Amino acid sequence: MNPLLSVKGSLITGFVLAVVIAILAGGDFVFNWLSLARWLHIVAGVTWIGLLYYFNVVQVPGLAAAAADKGGPGGAGVTKYIAPRALLWFRWAAVATFLFGCALLGSAPGRFIDTFTFGLASGVSGPSTVTMGIGAWFGTIMAFNVWVFIWPNQKKILGIVAATDEEKASARKVALLASRTNFVLSIPMLMCMIGPSHGLPF
Repeated sequence: MNPLLSVKGSLITGFVLAVVIAILAGGDFVFNWLSLARWLHIVAGVTWIGLLYYFNVVQVPGLAAAAADKGGPGGAGVTKYIAPRALLWFRWAAVATFLFGCALLGSAPGRFIDTFTFGLASGVSGPSTVTMGIGAWFGTIMAFNVWVFIWPNQKKILGIVAATDEEKASARKVALLASRTNFVLSIPMLMCMIGPSHGLPF
């Protein structure tokens, strides 16, 4: 059976290929939890932010265009089949990204608290700690938005939970604003993640 014919098979194949490359490139392969956490943090983050960009750049404008096209097929197929599946991956990728990020910060004594206090807890603050702190706080706010504002309101919009037309209209506004907030925060957050040694500038 061709693994490329299913999402599960493709994911497994990708992970197996990555592990094989790690073994071949590492010579004497030594398993490293920290490297694994960093890798999974990045994979989950790409999934989460990729879907965030899909929602904001493709799905929301596409559904608006579908609603405006009175003679068209509408957006029922997207809201019934695509959006729930995308939101499933979206919300759990947010959890995985956050947890693996916390694991990375917790890998060194005091680093977790130091990052979230911008170095004020230890009294040792610098560009790297401040930049990482900003990125960590933005990621935390974004994960909070996913589970507290976006997902509960999307359940009303998609009919997963019962809601009146008025409640759905309110839910659309809240979900959109939370999603757009995450869209905006993701751009500087990614800059904080990849800034040279987290200290910037580019």
